[in-house]
Amino acid sequence: MSLARMSLEHLVAWSLRGGPAPVELTDAAVERISLAQHHLRLAGRSGAVYGLTTGVGALRHVPTALSTGDGSSYTQRLWRSHATGYGVTYDDATARAGMAIRLHQITSGRSGVSTGLASALGAAVATGAVPDLHRCGSIGTGDLVPLAQLGLTLVGERPWREGEVAPAPVDDGDALPFMSSNALTLATAALVHQRLVMLSDAAEKVVALSATALRASLQPYDPRVHAGRPDAAQQEVARRVMALLAAAEWEPARLQDPFGLRTVPQVHAPFVDALATTRQAVLVEVDDSTENPLVPDDGTPLHHGGFVTARLSATLDALRQATYPVMALSAARLSALINPSLTGLPPFLASGPPGSSGVMILEYLAQDALARARIVASPVSTGHASVSLGLEEHASFSTQAAWACEQMVALAPVVLGCELLAAMRAIRMGGGRLPTGPLRDVFVRCAAVLSDDRSDRPLTEDLAAAALLVEQGF
Repeated sequence: MSLARMSLEHLVAWSLRGGPAPVELTDAAVERISLAQHHLRLAGRSGAVYGLTTGVGALRHVPTALSTGDGSSYTQRLWRSHATGYGVTYDDATARAGMAIRLHQITSGRSGVSTGLASALGAAVATGAVPDLHRCGSIGTGDLVPLAQLGLTLVGERPWREGEVAPAPVDDGDALPFMSSNALTLATAALVHQRLVMLSDAAEKVVALSATALRASLQPYDPRVHAGRPDAAQQEVARRVMALLAAAEWEPARLQDPFGLRTVPQVHAPFVDALATTRQAVLVEVDDSTENPLVPDDGTPLHHGGFVTARLSATLDALRQATYPVMALSAARLSALINPSLTGLPPFLASGPPGSSGVMILEYLAQDALARARIVASPVSTGHASVSLGLEEHASFSTQAAWACEQMVALAPVVLGCELLAAMRAIRMGGGRLPTGPLRDVFVRCAAVLSDDRSDRPLTEDLAAAALLVEQGF
């Protein structure tokens, strides 16, 4: 039984703003879940089933005691032992998205999770209840810590952070099946992907404003330059930037511009492609059943390694490495915007008495953010781990890759925001004609938010406003 595809756009919008949930527990889904539960329990009565009749990890050969003298079940004991969280917890949007993804995966009827637990999860998703789940403890082989915490929340052992649902009955077979997922890592990846999509849109608009301020040549975006290259993303970037600048009426200030303007199609194209690849990689994981063991349609439990998210980790590594050059070009254009030999304006776009610093500090801020981005651009999928007495000698570290993407997406608007502030000031100072055509609307929106006060003063609020414009894609 294959899953219907989940809409990432619906998932993200719902997790951030509410509305109709992206997945619901239908009667047909309950039937599939019930059948898989029956098959898994039946297999456990006739032979060994990992995580049901045996322990987990290096304890895979140790028979489980389903109940003990204190009345606790194996499910409770496993969840309690794995619910050892520390540090920060997932924000509301990510926690909600993670629950929706886990419910979506369970509806395929291949996990063996009980209908009672699935129903409680479905109620939580439908009502918008939010659990308190720790972020640490996952290494790309299943979000064991937060999903154990979610399991205990659903059966009433841990409090809800917001809202609540009636506790599910504790079922002896829910222990491992419910934790066999990377739902919270996938939720993080889906949300960060959407933020980078908006940043990609904003980056092209910032380029167009800087090109206007610097009276750049439009030849680098001419379709004839890119027509012979079989690179659809590069052609589209050039087309979109050219469309923004279509009404430009200036004579180019230079025969050939600095790389920050001249190589935008070539540098932004891999970023656009990486976004598309990441979206597909997230969807593959979201729409797949990776529980171990897996209960296929014939009811025979299959033990496997599908929970290792190696493709997602490699894809997120590539996404960060494609994001960094976009930020680096932005910092290069910022340097051009404060250079009087390129703008014909005062150094650092200063307007005060001699010696005024203008926007000099923006370059330092951008370079600081860029240096931090270099650190988180390093790949995590090349790491190594050996856990559970050496039995599990590999990890994908997709959780860390998603975390690093979050750091990157927090830094990128700082760099582009610095450039945006400088471009707007340069245009207002007469460094280029006021934008016309499609870019006019972009300029007007920015002008309504960004102050035209050019005195030497802290630019903290200005940068915050510019970064927010970038985050929103303008």
